[in-house]
Amino acid sequence: MTDLTQKKFGLISLGCDKNRVDSEKLLSIIKNKGCAVTDDIASAQILIVNTCAFLNEARKEAIETVLECAAYKSEKLEKLVVTGCLPQKYSAEVFGGLDEADVFLGTNDYDKILEALEKSYEDGRVNFVGCGEGGYTENRVVSTPRHYAYLKIADGCNNRCTYCLIPKIRGPYVSYPIERLLDEAKNLGDITELILIAQDVTRYGIDLYGGKKLVELLRALTVLDNVSSVRLLYCYPDMIDDELIGEIRDNAKIIKYLDIPLQHSEDRILKLMNRKGSRAEYLALIKKLRENIPDIAIRSTFIAGFPTETEEECEAMCEFLREAKLDNCGFFAYSKEPDTAAYRLKGHLPYRVKIKRVKKLYAVQQGVSAAKLSGYIGEKLRVVCDGIDYEKNCFVGRAHFSAPEIDGKVYFNSHDCMQGEFYDIVITDSDSYDLYGKTEDFEE
Repeated sequence: MTDLTQKKFGLISLGCDKNRVDSEKLLSIIKNKGCAVTDDIASAQILIVNTCAFLNEARKEAIETVLECAAYKSEKLEKLVVTGCLPQKYSAEVFGGLDEADVFLGTNDYDKILEALEKSYEDGRVNFVGCGEGGYTENRVVSTPRHYAYLKIADGCNNRCTYCLIPKIRGPYVSYPIERLLDEAKNLGDITELILIAQDVTRYGIDLYGGKKLVELLRALTVLDNVSSVRLLYCYPDMIDDELIGEIRDNAKIIKYLDIPLQHSEDRILKLMNRKGSRAEYLALIKKLRENIPDIAIRSTFIAGFPTETEEECEAMCEFLREAKLDNCGFFAYSKEPDTAAYRLKGHLPYRVKIKRVKKLYAVQQGVSAAKLSGYIGEKLRVVCDGIDYEKNCFVGRAHFSAPEIDGKVYFNSHDCMQGEFYDIVITDSDSYDLYGKTEDFEE
């Protein structure tokens, strides 16, 4: 039997922050067995690629990454492991086609990593997709900067949007027990910002407790001494109710920020997407949030070029952006994914048309964002320091209206700052995405 404790493990995590948490838990399984972990890929004897398969571009990136990693087999690399969404959804195809990889594990098979590796050292290539017991674990090797971390509160999805593969990959929505999530949060140590994630955080608890329990979870998390603040990502519009709005407003530890993936603004397209809600309801929700929580920041995502989308509907979405005045937005070209209901629709648009519409939407939002951000010039903002930007030769941080990695930043000068600490920054300039400033005591 191969002694895996004498091997160095490396891991590359692709895709979203939910995948990152899975990778962190996989690393904890490896370390808890006494195995060594390295962030130097070239020195790893066992290299894991945790993949995304949500879109064709993600699958392409995953395969290219595996092929790039296989080149290390001419050096120290002995085993190449492919885990996550790609083998989960396309097990037969990738096992048969990716000869460069030795071990394949799905999204619920991380507990089998060492057993699969031992089998591979004995017998060669192995496919362990579907062999694991899944289940929840609160142990993690955190890979984010020390002052913030993600907390994945559920997996899977029940929403059945016609363009989305997630239910086919991750299965139905499964909430994790509150008491175990609290243990996981405690084990993270002192956290300036705890970011709650799931495919839909607002649906938390319905499957497990028979009713929505997000507010109860928020109250439990925000009394923890080691958690300074909580941010919410991926809140579905139809699930945001008065109780949640009131909790965000009244709980000082909840960051006044919501990520609400609207995906479109026009009723006909929303219906084709199987999205609940309408243009009027979305605008009413945004108005309600701002009336109840005056300093609320709202982020969203939109899909351009859905099958049969007209130029008029794209222009209407532009007008929606001008009216909604959202703080941050992401725009994506519709991706025709096999095994989704939208794949079978007629009226798919050429790629060039979809990309043109994405650029058009971005241009509109840039104007909205530029106007919003310019309003902060001359003002003082409370900013958490994320570290140093060596290219810009200054510190970099975020105000409450920006989540890590997906939103804009605040670049600022100061004599000395500590990562994870808050500073009052005087804003001196802005563009359509970022802010620039300095601490009051800074003199050039």
